[in-house]
Amino acid sequence: MIYTEMTKKAINLAFAAHGTTPGKDGIPYVAHPLHVAEGAETEEETIVALLHDVAEDTDVTLDQIRAVGFSDSVMEALALLTHDKSEPYLEYVSRVRENELARKVKILDMRHNMDMTRLAGLPEADRQRLESKYRKAWLLLTDDSADTET
Repeated sequence: MIYTEMTKKAINLAFAAHGTTPGKDGIPYVAHPLHVAEGAETEEETIVALLHDVAEDTDVTLDQIRAVGFSDSVMEALALLTHDKSEPYLEYVSRVRENELARKVKILDMRHNMDMTRLAGLPEADRQRLESKYRKAWLLLTDDSADTET
């Protein structure tokens, strides 16, 4: 992970936002964005990785995140990565694909989400549904020739 003044702010914000709320794997959810950030190559990727689920899964808003002082490019990527549940998942992924910073972080996020050892207790039908959903999204994000129509 890259440690700078801004990534340290992002780490602190991720911990404050997610607290000790458990993830589906039974460990504090904040372990997920920390793991995703380990694959980041730049300061901005690290910040976005650490904060990619904050506005979507906690009471912290994008405006509150912006107030910390993150760059416009970080905020644009975070806004794209914040999935409105009323939007079909593959449409959301298609939008994410159009922003290189958001796309890179979403790929890192999906790598961790597709690690089924994290979800060992999940029923087989749920695991298969997740694998199918992630496989389609993965192709949209990683295949330059992928059809972005959903």
